[in-house]
Amino acid sequence: MRSKIEANEYKDYILGFIFYKYLSDNELKFLRENSFSTSDIQNLDETDSETVKYIRENLGYFISYKDLYSTWLTMGKDFDISNVTDALSAFNRLINPTHKQVFEKIFNTLESGLSKLGDTSGQRTKAISDLIHLLKDIPMHAKQDYDVLGYIYEYLIGMFAANAGKKAGEFYTPHEVSQVMSEIISDHLKDRREIQIYEIILQRLIQFNDCTTDLPLAG
Repeated sequence: MRSKIEANEYKDYILGFIFYKYLSDNELKFLRENSFSTSDIQNLDETDSETVKYIRENLGYFISYKDLYSTWLTMGKDFDISNVTDALSAFNRLINPTHKQVFEKIFNTLESGLSKLGDTSGQRTKAISDLIHLLKDIPMHAKQDYDVLGYIYEYLIGMFAANAGKKAGEFYTPHEVSQVMSEIISDHLKDRREIQIYEIILQRLIQFNDCTTDLPLAG
């Protein structure tokens, strides 16, 4: 994937495809839990307006069978970058109106950056194919006792920030620091029945970061 992209841009592609995989797997899980057969799932497309409405109202979005992440994996040499661009375009178009604020434009960075993955369509197709197969075994079923997406997100930001020659603290608040700060705040407020947290806290942390060299915090 090296091509024309900077090291710190890798996370945009990786996280974009991981999240699309999550949404695809989540739809499959929902369908199977609601008695959709394999045949029903394989025939899933936009022409079935009743089923599309049912899925959109329950999940907030709809993905056709041909656009599912799992379908891409089975396409082999028939897979093409157009499968991804068409799928992302369809996803944006089929978001349920009640979930626009949740899902609208979430794949814009991924979609607009695909052209950087190679000089030709063939190069871009190979780069994407390699990536989706690399990510295919990431668990999305929440059976593990930790937040997979959160862990991956934090790891990527820290890793690529380091590769770019910058402190990870300039991009995110390290987990250890977040935990210490939350423990301090919770102990201070432990006797209150209700608390409110404002953005001013974030601003104070940024100011603190400006005058501290040993403990990098970020907004």
